[in-house]
Parts: sequence; structure tokens; C-alpha cells
Amino acid sequence: MYKIVRKRVLNPTVTQMEIAAPLVARKAKPGQFIILRADSEGERIPLTVAGTNPEEGTVKIIFQIVGGTTELLNHKEEGGYIEDFVGPLGKPTHTDGIKKVCIVGGGVGCAIAMPVAQEFHRLGADVTSIIGFRSKDLLILEDEFKECSNTLHVMTDDGSYAHQGNVTVPLKEMLESGKEFDMVITIGPLIMMKFVVAAAKPFNVPVTVSMNPIMIDGTGMCGCCRLTLTEDGQRVTKFACVDGPDFNGYEVDFDEAMSRGRMYFDYERHAHEETCNLFKGVK
Repeated sequence: MYKIVRKRVLNPTVTQMEIAAPLVARKAKPGQFIILRADSEGERIPLTVAGTNPEEGTVKIIFQIVGGTTELLNHKEEGGYIEDFVGPLGKPTHTDGIKKVCIVGGGVGCAIAMPVAQEFHRLGADVTSIIGFRSKDLLILEDEFKECSNTLHVMTDDGSYAHQGNVTVPLKEMLESGKEFDMVITIGPLIMMKFVVAAAKPFNVPVTVSMNPIMIDGTGMCGCCRLTLTEDGQRVTKFACVDGPDFNGYEVDFDEAMSRGRMYFDYERHAHEETCNLFKGVK
């Protein structure tokens, strides 16, 4: 059993928790993930490590309430426990030799982008961050990004906060003005990452994409996170959880990945509704 040390509501659909897991806290690096079960009968879900405190022995996770398991997890409070917490899994984000980096995060993907930005800042890189949300009500982690970014652009689709537009707007403006990056790293909805890759391509800037959104089992056994990539002119299959989650954005078949991701939408919505009904009237 793993104790919930702290809990913080970031917005109406996104929650942050710090879990007492000393072994994971000592080993985890930005870009890696854990597998947890909320209770003994729960399903296994992957969540990216959103930060660690090795001295305290805690691991930070941030999750969006979209299905039955995340709804159940959200009903747990500080001082409570979750059943299993295993990791770190996956490969850490590559940082060697990168001096100028642009981190592009969208929605809850900013929870994954944040520790990556923090690590580059710790290493002394020049960090430009772009974070985007549908509206002001869904904004998360702005202060944390300010602390680790030399330049920060905040975007909202509806213009209710900061600058109106999607995350590709400031990225294109910077690249067109001659701004150079050793790497663009983007983490968020698949459609967002697809357009970030398209925006960077005319400028020949390397782009790394995090394929966490398509992971389910986290071990490669379920096959749901399989990706089709084009490497050296050949189409190959890889798995986000064991071969990634980071990949060369120019090699990923995003249309196929998005099509597969939509397969589980109705199931997640049904599971979420069932769990919500279970907790009605429970304080």
C-alpha cells in the first residue's frame, strides 16, 4: 500500500497527488511513468511521473478524470492509500547536448512537459515553454513553468486568458523570426502534437513527441500502444510503453494513432458514468 501524502486540485478535471514511494522517487527521471492500481480490484493504469522528491521519498502524479479508475482515484484523500505503485518504466527524455529547447505542452500534457522543462533548466539549457489550454478554467502549472523557463508563452483557444490561439502560433512566429532550437519537445493531445510537428518541419528542427496518450497496459503485452513509424523509408511497429514513450515526431503515423485512440472513448465514458453513480451521495 502506498500513502497519499498530498492532494491538490489543479482544475475541475485534473488532480495532483504526491505518493510515498521511496524506491521509485530515487530512480525516476523526467519522461518515465509508473503503473498504479487504486484498489485491490482496480485496473492497472499508466501515469507519467510529474516530479520526484528523493529526500522525502515521494512521487508526484497528475491525472485527468476521464474514466472509472481516475474517478475512483480522485475520491481518495490525503492520508489514504492506493494499492500498487510500480516504476519507473519507459525511457527517460533525452537531454544530452541540448542547449536550446522548446517545450510545447497541451492541456493535461503539461503535467508531463513540466518535469522535462525543469530538468533542462537544472542542466542550464535555455528553455522556451509554450503551454496551451481550451480556456482559462483549464489552466494548470503556470507558476511552475514560469520558474523553469527563460521564456513562457501561455495560449488559450478561446482567448479567455493570456494569448488567443493554439500552441503552434508562437512556435511558428519564433521559427519564422530566426529563433533556433536544438530540439522541440511536445507533449499533449495527438492532434496537437501532429500540428506541432508540421509547424516545425519547414525549419528542419528536430521534434520529439511523447506518446503517453495511447498507453494502457504499460508493458507492451496488450498491444494497444503500438505505433507505426517510418524509419529509413521502412514502416515499422513499435510500442510506446517499452520503446518510448518519446519518439521522433517526423516518423510517427499520427492518423493511425488517433484512429486507434478513439476506439476506447465510449468505454471510458461508460466506466466514468458508472463510477460517478457509485459515489453519488458519498461524502
